[in-house]
Amino acid sequence: MNTIEIEDIKPVTCNKANHTLDLEIHTSHVLTYNEFFFKYLIGNKPCVIDSKITDDWASRSNFTLNDAPNFEFLRRVFGNAVVPVANCNKEYYNAQMKQSMTINEYIDYWIDYRNTNYSLDKPVLYLKDWHCVKNFPDVPLYEVPSFFASDWLNEYYIAHPTELNDDYMFIYMGPKGSWTPLHVDVLTSYSWSANIIGKKRWLLFPPGEENCLRDSHGHLPYDATSPEFNNRIKYKDYDTESLKKLEIIQDAGQIIFVPSGWHHQVWNLEDTISINHNWINGCNIWNVWLALQKGLLAVMKAVEDCQDMDDWVPHCQLLLKVSDGMDYSQFYDFLLFIARRRLNSLINKSEIISFKKWHLGTNHCLFDLGKIKTVLEHFIEDAKEKSVYSLFQFTDKPEDLLNDINAVL
Repeated sequence: MNTIEIEDIKPVTCNKANHTLDLEIHTSHVLTYNEFFFKYLIGNKPCVIDSKITDDWASRSNFTLNDAPNFEFLRRVFGNAVVPVANCNKEYYNAQMKQSMTINEYIDYWIDYRNTNYSLDKPVLYLKDWHCVKNFPDVPLYEVPSFFASDWLNEYYIAHPTELNDDYMFIYMGPKGSWTPLHVDVLTSYSWSANIIGKKRWLLFPPGEENCLRDSHGHLPYDATSPEFNNRIKYKDYDTESLKKLEIIQDAGQIIFVPSGWHHQVWNLEDTISINHNWINGCNIWNVWLALQKGLLAVMKAVEDCQDMDDWVPHCQLLLKVSDGMDYSQFYDFLLFIARRRLNSLINKSEIISFKKWHLGTNHCLFDLGKIKTVLEHFIEDAKEKSVYSLFQFTDKPEDLLNDINAVL
């Protein structure tokens, strides 16, 4: 078992990021975990890790044949699996219209589309958000690199397979020309994306910069490269000279790290297959908490004309979970689960094993608890202020958890 450990615990805060728009491509065996942790996770800066990091992955050999997707392998192993597919030609509430297909049906489409030289007369379909690992746990695909092993989000979901029946580990695959509109990742999580085959173009905007892309009604665009930006009445804050953005071309085998809260848009420049994780840990949990508060305020504002209803507050929590992926109750359950595991590790010397390979060291557990403590103090205050606290039936009260964390720290 390998240990990932923070060598030095520095006095840092999660919400003070330096968004300088430089990009570094790192050799995986030279970049240390400690360097990645402080420079990129705490710094909230993007980076690319070279293709050597994925050389030994089973998917790098099984999913490819003669520098193209290995359709025969995909059919044989996954052919009848039902997967979500987005139509890149059809906009749907600032996203793309989705449908379900089997892998066999999607590969039939892909081969036909490729044989017509990617004809403009045909729809551009993109297989997205396929929970392949969850649905095919016995098929070897990849090993999560150490840099991404402190992953609270998947740690939490993997530990609750029956209650939650979900995860944030996905496979994407699509032909040349398929793309994903401008967005920020769920829960303002981090993400990492590894190209198994193919080439991608990424356009990234540091947090706050997306406001320069909003129209006169405050709405973000579907396409950050749209010619509509020439309409200076509709997009009065748009200025190509001052707009901060980062463009990255990602080659096969490389992994890109997308920081918390960075809006981005992605195009497949070639037929491409990628593996993607969304994740949260102590470095960005404050950003996640701020986003959840912002989400609740937006929900409350949207339905403020109904606040005289008896169940207005719980209704707002229901809407928050639909729009943001978590409500306050689940967010606390998430913090509680991570905190109890870290406390148990420190007090009872139990191991925390991430992705069946990585062991979280003592400094990591202490760091995580310190960040949970900060968020928990604000959570208690905010939940009481918004009359949310009284909705919860706690088996483990936040104040008791806070006392236990303080006792260890």
